Amino acid sequence: MKSGQRAFSDRVRQWAHPLTHSVGRWVGRLGVHPDAVSYSGAILTLLASILIAQDRLVWAGGVFAVSGLLDVLDGAVARALQRQSVFGAVLDSTLDRYADGFIFAGLGYHFAVSAHYHNLIGVLIALIGSFSVSYVRARAEGAGIPSTKNGWFSRFERTLLLIGMLLFHPWLLVPGLWILAIGTHLTVVQRLYEVHQQIRSS
Repeated sequence: MKSGQRAFSDRVRQWAHPLTHSVGRWVGRLGVHPDAVSYSGAILTLLASILIAQDRLVWAGGVFAVSGLLDVLDGAVARALQRQSVFGAVLDSTLDRYADGFIFAGLGYHFAVSAHYHNLIGVLIALIGSFSVSYVRARAEGAGIPSTKNGWFSRFERTLLLIGMLLFHPWLLVPGLWILAIGTHLTVVQRLYEVHQQIRSS
């Protein structure tokens, strides 16, 4: 993906903006603080991870899908109420990392109790890759380098794949896991390359 090219998640957000803005304004009128939406999404992700550990994967996929919607909605509520803040952004990113950890912990337990240890290794590889994708963006932005949200497996794509893995687990759980395990690390390479190119051209 070329530097400056808009990520798939950005295109989806632009397409869905009228709807998310309207819903965000409605939720804001109810007096719901954006941070409360962020916390609710994290709690639902924790619930989804517990359901995964209990082998209730379809239920987990549904709950995780709702948490994903809340993850989109918190920003919409903040914009509608004009309550965007640095702390809110940091909180949202921090809760996203916890959410990643919750889901992969549930998957790790699921594979461990069924003695599928090779897939447990895949979970750990995917977890490291997911955290590293986000770390490259955070570290680059901290160094004043913008536009590092691109790549095949940003959090938006990872979330969509994880939801699909859970809802269609008889066919997608294991293949999707290894796609994540490989794809997240390729995304790290993509973002590092983009950062390198931006540094060279500056």
